[in-house]
Amino acid sequence: MQYRTDKHGNQLSILGLGCMRLPRDKKEAERIILAAIDGGVNYFDTAYIYPNNEITVGEILAKHDKRKDIHIATKMPLFLCKSADDFERFFNEQLMRLQTDYIDYYFMHSISSFARWEALQKMGIEEWIAEKKRLGQIRQIGFSYHGTCNDFMKMIESYPWEFCMIQYNYIGENYQAGKKGLLAAAEKGIAVMVMEPLLGGKLATNLPDQAIKTFNRANAKLSPADFGLWWLWNQNEVTIVLSGINTTNIMESNLRSADSFRSLTAEELSVYPDVVSILKKTYKVNCTGCNYCIPCPQGINIPACLSAYNAGYTQGYLTGLTLYMTTIAVLSSAPGSPRKCNDCGKCEKICPQNIPVRKFLKKTAKRFELLPIRLAFKVIKKLLNR
Repeated sequence: MQYRTDKHGNQLSILGLGCMRLPRDKKEAERIILAAIDGGVNYFDTAYIYPNNEITVGEILAKHDKRKDIHIATKMPLFLCKSADDFERFFNEQLMRLQTDYIDYYFMHSISSFARWEALQKMGIEEWIAEKKRLGQIRQIGFSYHGTCNDFMKMIESYPWEFCMIQYNYIGENYQAGKKGLLAAAEKGIAVMVMEPLLGGKLATNLPDQAIKTFNRANAKLSPADFGLWWLWNQNEVTIVLSGINTTNIMESNLRSADSFRSLTAEELSVYPDVVSILKKTYKVNCTGCNYCIPCPQGINIPACLSAYNAGYTQGYLTGLTLYMTTIAVLSSAPGSPRKCNDCGKCEKICPQNIPVRKFLKKTAKRFELLPIRLAFKVIKKLLNR
């Protein structure tokens, strides 16, 4: 494993374990966590709002006495905080869940505008942070970001942040904080953690054949995932790349990528613009599958809808339709057609990617629920219910 330093000289593995996508199967989650630690990963990222996530991480670390071997990063659920008393209540619950008495890297979760930070300041967040740091319960403080680049610039000037987290990858170099934000944060000595390096796996698997051939032209020995991760590690301003892992195989693959990383050659760097051009012609919606938008009040599996919609273009209509049928429609254990959308807009208010979700739900229904297909769904459903 290779390491980079934070603002205070701590050695952090260039690959961090993003725990949001840990499987519900605790035995598999345990295997992933232990494989990460054995492979030299020493930065684990979780959050209050990730279902059962902090509890799982805390139990596994305690069971194997690994707490002191790693740095825990977790996040204050800001949208649930209505007063200063909530800061203390949520934080104490997180300590209990994680079975620890301190947090190494504590985030203000999902800052989407500078106005949001100003509102927190009025609630007394700075005084609360100062007290927690004085007590040693918070070692370092930072924020995760989902807003405009202009507001990001205001954020890094507004407080002595020690680290931040941005969404950044080769297909979204100028998205949200983007490269400009990365460089500005690094210039101030703020460690930068990167989320969604592979867009929820979309830059690792099922890329269009033309994109894979383009990468192979530069280096056939590197996988698409390697190209995605190495592009980030090739930038010294990036401190940690967080990979959301849900299987041991993916964990081991990413460990190999981190272990073997070296600077990209000029030829390897030259193919990224071509790949980006190819991908932008095929991806219709920039969903990363973060699941913030669910549960939907109407029971719609929104991430699955958008994934099927994308697959219908990147891998062909039949592939998208098959995915739609098995994860959303009649072959799903919990059917939830996007036609059920009642335009409440709850999903769009909390989407960190600012996706016009309702528009794409309508597009998904239109694409995969044409009258002949809907009739076929009914026939299949009757057969399944016999």
